Formats: sequence, C-alpha cells, structure tokens
Amino acid sequence: MTSSTPWRWIPTLYVGQGLPYVVVMTLSVVMYKNLGLSNTEIALYTSWLYLPWVIKPLWSPLVDLLGTKRRWIVVMQFVIGASLAGVALTLPGSQAVRLSLAVFWLMAFASATHDIAADGFYLLALDPRRQAAFVGVRSTFYRLAMIAGQGGLVVLAGWLQDRTGQPALAWSFVFGGLALAFVMAAAWHAWALPRPALDRPVPRGGSFWRDAGEVFAAFFRQPGIGRILAFLLLYRFAEAQALKLVTPFLLDSPAAGGLGLKTQDVGIAYGTVGVIALTLGGLLGGWVISIGGLKRLLWPLMVAMHLPNLVFVALAAMQPGSLAWVSAALALEQFGYGFGFTAYMVFMLMVAGQGVHKTAHYALCTGFMALGMMLPGMVAGWLQARLGYLGFFTWVCVATLPSFAAAALVRIDPGFGRREDDGDVSRR
Repeated sequence: MTSSTPWRWIPTLYVGQGLPYVVVMTLSVVMYKNLGLSNTEIALYTSWLYLPWVIKPLWSPLVDLLGTKRRWIVVMQFVIGASLAGVALTLPGSQAVRLSLAVFWLMAFASATHDIAADGFYLLALDPRRQAAFVGVRSTFYRLAMIAGQGGLVVLAGWLQDRTGQPALAWSFVFGGLALAFVMAAAWHAWALPRPALDRPVPRGGSFWRDAGEVFAAFFRQPGIGRILAFLLLYRFAEAQALKLVTPFLLDSPAAGGLGLKTQDVGIAYGTVGVIALTLGGLLGGWVISIGGLKRLLWPLMVAMHLPNLVFVALAAMQPGSLAWVSAALALEQFGYGFGFTAYMVFMLMVAGQGVHKTAHYALCTGFMALGMMLPGMVAGWLQARLGYLGFFTWVCVATLPSFAAAALVRIDPGFGRREDDGDVSRR
C-alpha cells in the first residue's frame, strides 16, 4: 500500500459521501418549498429520489467485479460535480422543477455508486483495528457534511433570497458553488487516496452474471434472513415519515400549523444546532455499544431514538415563536435520534461483515434501509395534509411500534460491537 495516513483521506471522503445525500434528500426539500411546491408534492417527489439507494445492490457487484474502488470513487465525484452544475443551470428556467428532478436522479445514482465504493474502500484500505478506530471519525465528518449542507448552505440560500428576491437564482448560486467544490474534491482524492493491495476486482469464477448472482445468493442464505430484513425495513419506519415533513413544518406559517421560521432560521436550528446534537448522540452511541455490545443495548438505544418524537408533538401543539426554544427542542430530538441510530449502523456492519463480498452485502443492507425510508416517506405528505401537523406527529409516535416488534424477533451475536479486553477490535 502506498503510504497514506487515514487522516489525509477519511475526513474528505466522508464529507464527499455525506454532501450529495444531504443535497438530494434535504436541500431539495427546502428548495422546492421555497419554489412553492405543496407538502404532498415535495414528499412524493423527493421520496422517489431514494430509489437509487434502494436499488443500488443491483449494480453493487459491478463495483466489486470491475475496476478498483479507488477509481470508482474519483469518477463518481466528477459525475456528482457535473450533476450539481446541471441543477444550477436548470433552476432559472421555466421547467425548473421537472429538469432539476431529472438531474437530481442522475446525482442520486452517482452518489449511491460512490457510497458502495467508499464503504468498500474503507474496509479494504484499513486493517480491522483501524477500521474500529476510525469509525467515529468517518461518522463525525459525515455529520459535518450534514451541518455544511443543512446548516451553512440553507443559511446561505436564505441570505441570497433576501437580497435577490429570487429563490431560483439564490439556489442556482448555491449549487454552482457546490459543483466547483466537488470537482476539487475529485482531484484531491485522485492524489490522496492510498492504493491498497486488496483493492482489486474480486476474482471471477466464470460467467459475470453467475458470479453476480452468487453475491446476492450468499446474502439471502444467511440464517434468519427474514428477521434481518424486517429489522432493516422497519427500524426507521416512523422517522421515514417525520423526516419529509420536519422542514415544511418549520417553514409553514402558524396559521397552517407550522412554526413560521425563515429559511436561514431553519439552517441554524435544524441544520446546525440539530446536526451538532445528532453528531454528539452518534458518538456517544458508538462508545456505549463498544462497552456493552449491541445485543445488551439495543432496546435502550431504540427507546432513546423513538421517545423524542414527542418533541414534535409538543412543538406542533404549542407553536413556540422563540428560535432558541425551537433550537433546544430540535437538539433534544436529534441527540436521541443520533444516539439510537448507531444501533442500526452496527447491525448493518454485523450483517455485512462475514464472507468475501462485504462491499456488496453492505450495499444490500443500505438498499433495504433506503427502501424502508422511501415507501413510508411517499405517503407522509398526503397523511399530513389530512391530519394536520399535530395529528401527523402523533401518528409518527404510534408508527414507532413496528420497529420494536422487529427488534423483538431479530437475533444478535452477544459479543458483537463490544471491544475486546485489550481494546483492539470489535468481535465479529
């Protein structure tokens, strides 16, 4: 392996992984709300953008069997940069919504492919000890990308809208800057990424399609695969619905049941304060799992993740006008979510960590995760339009029950996720 400290490439790689996902899943929601789309349209259209992450396992064997993960990463970052430029160019036109959605689809496919390659590269470039040591680092910089996207870029877009009076033009400037940043990131990684000896195409035994089929078959032959899939699909069932309506709730007027925040206020309260709390919760969750193991801590982590949904019920009922109070409430909810979501991440590592097809199997796990986000999210706007914000967030609390049912059925290695006595690596 060419000598390269992980600190040279892990932070930028996971910022590069996080930003396009935030752009497609979160910035698009804020942007379309600013452009005047209804909550039903926003939830439906942007939920469809999950589809590339849902079906990415279909082409994940290509990343394993063709070329190196390093090359896939660099090429996909250039494609993401071009897609961001495409969004910037379409927004000022008369077909802004239709054309920008088409470009977002291209960006989503490139981002999903980049995720496959980046996660696989992480497993190949680091030995197990350093994989465990840097898992918090990669998560932290992924969250920092969320702060930059949901916080800084939303604030910037709001500031530009106030000065130009043209939401489409303001967002066009934001996406143009992002495009330039991604081209620079691709150039950086072409130089900075190491060249691990293990980063080579997985040897094929004959037919490409037969080998690709074996990758999928090995995943579905795992013991208890039905329980595994139920857990992957249902753990985020409630969050999938809430996530699509949080930003519209914050932006809508009090007369419509919302909180009436400005775009830049949403960037501060939800995109900055909230994501910082999310990051801290995630770091704490990883630490407690490393001490107690996933099996022992699964239920406490789930309660910590789902109970703070009551915060949205309280906000919808009281509609506080103070940005400080809203920020504090969102920080509480996001901290609990970040703390509890680590259980889901560690569970996926457990499922994917066996066998020779770790990259493709992790992609399959994240594909089922995306499907579990996509389908409930598609109807969230319709539900909110009929229930109002207070009724909708009350329903979200009820919708946490399927995840507890799935957790009651799943089987977890008692030692998985816990540090060995010498502090080196997690048990597999």
